[in-house]
Amino acid sequence: MSGETAMYEVKTEMVDGDLDAALDMAAANAAIADLGAQMGALEAKLDAAVVAGGRPALAGVKGAGEEPARKAFVDGYLRQGHVGAEVKSLNGAAGTEGGYAVPREIDGVIDATLKSSSPIRTIANVVRVGSAGYRKLVSHGGTPSGWVAEVAGRPETDTPDFAEVAPPMGELYANPAASQAMLDDAAFDVEQWLAGEIVQEFARAEGAAFVSGNGVNKPKGFLAGTVTDEPDGARAFGTIQYLASGAAGGFAAQNPADRLIDLIQALRAPYRQGAAFVMNSATLSAIRKFKASNGAFLWQPGLAEGRADTLLGYPVVEAEDMPDIAANSLSIAFGNFKAGYLIAERMATQILRDPYSNKPFVHFYATRRVGGAVTNSEAIKLMKFAAS
Repeated sequence: MSGETAMYEVKTEMVDGDLDAALDMAAANAAIADLGAQMGALEAKLDAAVVAGGRPALAGVKGAGEEPARKAFVDGYLRQGHVGAEVKSLNGAAGTEGGYAVPREIDGVIDATLKSSSPIRTIANVVRVGSAGYRKLVSHGGTPSGWVAEVAGRPETDTPDFAEVAPPMGELYANPAASQAMLDDAAFDVEQWLAGEIVQEFARAEGAAFVSGNGVNKPKGFLAGTVTDEPDGARAFGTIQYLASGAAGGFAAQNPADRLIDLIQALRAPYRQGAAFVMNSATLSAIRKFKASNGAFLWQPGLAEGRADTLLGYPVVEAEDMPDIAANSLSIAFGNFKAGYLIAERMATQILRDPYSNKPFVHFYATRRVGGAVTNSEAIKLMKFAAS
């Protein structure tokens, strides 16, 4: 082999090697670009999923990945009344008449909305019960004790006193209706509509019952029991103490805010942690005009989002079912309602679909068992608008 031939073969091998390297580099760059495009698409899908996950449970059109039980309930039962194989995937059948437990998403929205519509729920002690026979034991008076010497005998002390509280319960119901044509319309959000209709009726009835319900097939409100001006330790168990405002049908002419301070101090210190005022907007309108000696208003707005307005340092809850100021009215309550008032409710809202009674409308008969009662009368104080 001549020198020129050997040189040509060496150059040919170098050219081929450079070409292969260039092709490999181009393929690698293309693969990297394709991978980058895939990652970008994946990030876009992830961002969309995060945004969708942050929406309310009942807002708008449901996604393709919704739970089978929920899809069967909404599309099968609520819209069409089907009670066939789809029903087997539901949790919590409630008899043979077609009543089924509302899926968790709907029931959760009802609870959350009730808290904003029925203000007593936000401050009371709410418990879930499995039956209507709920009982609560309350110890009052404490366990007596005594002092002894180091080696002296330990005589038996008295046993504490117990009382049983049984919150009266009733069946709260709503019976909204919609035409079948509305249910067949895919643009109609049946879940949102159903939750809103039930909330309006339940909140109205609950708000009144927790305040002034008589306990007959409904909760017993904290204003419906026996009230007295006797202080703690002197009055009978279950009766609530009231303090007079100083004038019949209004506040005292001189230093009216002093009676609010008396109301606060009548509540023993352990209960003042977590206590709140409860009144309606008309009563609050009168109190908001009260000023201290330096001209500052006693009522202060909640400046931070989600913070309640305060009166003399304590939150104010507006409950429109509280009575207006009038002669001998109990228009202001102050207390620790977590300790003082109990709301007992069954765990699931029940819905019975009725397409037959009022054709062409489909009725959704929703029921829920709710009870309520005062459990600790020392934890709640009332203001009576009277001279004494």
